[in-house]
Amino acid sequence: MNLPSCRENVEQIRFNRMDVIYGPLSLGAAAGLGCGLLLGWHFRARFAPISKSVIQAVGSGTGEACVMGEGGEFKMILVVRNDLKMGKGKVAAQCSHAAVSAYKQVQRRNPDLLKQWEYCGQPKVVVKAPDEDTLIELLSHAKEVGLTVSLIQDAGRTQIAPGSRTVLGIGPGPADLVDSVTGDLKLY
Repeated sequence: MNLPSCRENVEQIRFNRMDVIYGPLSLGAAAGLGCGLLLGWHFRARFAPISKSVIQAVGSGTGEACVMGEGGEFKMILVVRNDLKMGKGKVAAQCSHAAVSAYKQVQRRNPDLLKQWEYCGQPKVVVKAPDEDTLIELLSHAKEVGLTVSLIQDAGRTQIAPGSRTVLGIGPGPADLVDSVTGDLKLY
């Protein structure tokens, strides 16, 4: 009787395991499962249903166009004081502070609106105000209509006096509501 040696048995078991793990069907199944998961994740994020609160914020529109990045239903406005004569880099830094601050506020208070603004391409517009009084009037008006506001005061380490109010961030919010507050201002 010819019994296989122990070494031949181990080799046969190792071969059978490799065939099961790396066989053509299991590789195809693993690849298909991976692709399916990735596609599902992508389409869920892109075509997820829009919440009722976001649709209400848009008004009578369906909100569908903005999900695809085609609408302009939401935006953020950054109002820069023109009388301070800040340099370009200073203005950019102050606008960045206002945008980040406004983003954090909306993230806490209304994440559905934030998500919709992000789907719209995160539109931001920089405009100018002649002085601090105008900035404060805009702040009050924006608060009255329920928009997020972010007033930035400079630390005074470089170009301007400490505590100077430099930029007012308004929104993100419905474009028509934001325009009712800042629509008369000129682009920076």
